[in-house]
Amino acid sequence: MTTTTKPSTADAAAQTSIGAATRLLHLPTERTEAARLAEVAERERRTHLRYLAEVLAAEVDDRTERRRGRRIKDAKFPRLKRLAKFNIDAVPTITPGPAGAAGRRPLHGRRRAGRAAWGDSGTGKSHLPIGLGLAACEQGRRVRYVTTAQLVNQLVEAADERGPSRVVARYGRLDLLCLDELGYVHIDPRGAELLFQIITEREERASVAIATNLPFSEWGTVFPGPRLVAAIVDRVTFNAHILESGTKSYRLRTSKTATRAKRAS
Repeated sequence: MTTTTKPSTADAAAQTSIGAATRLLHLPTERTEAARLAEVAERERRTHLRYLAEVLAAEVDDRTERRRGRRIKDAKFPRLKRLAKFNIDAVPTITPGPAGAAGRRPLHGRRRAGRAAWGDSGTGKSHLPIGLGLAACEQGRRVRYVTTAQLVNQLVEAADERGPSRVVARYGRLDLLCLDELGYVHIDPRGAELLFQIITEREERASVAIATNLPFSEWGTVFPGPRLVAAIVDRVTFNAHILESGTKSYRLRTSKTATRAKRAS
């Protein structure tokens, strides 16, 4: 039979005081963990300083995790994919070195580090910017994932309300912009000019990761006017890492392999 020691009147008063102070100071983890850690400290005969350090460390760890969760939520990823889960063997055009280095250091200080991945549908090119974005969120960076069509629509709607500068500024403040599905939808001159403002706002100042189904030589089929195309490609590719995910659909191969395995069994 186990017995629990009933807290003394002084301990109860101390817990009440801790609860009031931690609410006032907005320290929710300390409020919930102080008593438990105090029991551990007493049992293991830890010093007051060590106990204080552990209580504060618990608060810091909890806040870090909550911030990480908020950053990932604010990034609006359609799904969570890590670079470590990218199947390098299935995409021989991408070597482990560049992909691994990108995952370890998706952003380098405040320097702009552009990434562009192009390939056909199902080859994993969207996996790369999402993986980079997730790694950047875990570094404490501000990240946003958006498809090209979504971003252009936001910009056009803001322009109709005479407020495109606010949208441009908001996207300009991000540490990493993950722009997906560039090339699937033709962009009219107005939308192209607004998107160019976003790219220019971030030029050599903040990172952009782009996934596209077209090589740069074919971006003229998406953006109107050769001069604008040249200016966009020049800004996107400057000091950038270009990854080619190929033309063979990984999703299709995976589905065929699964189907064959079912038939064999």
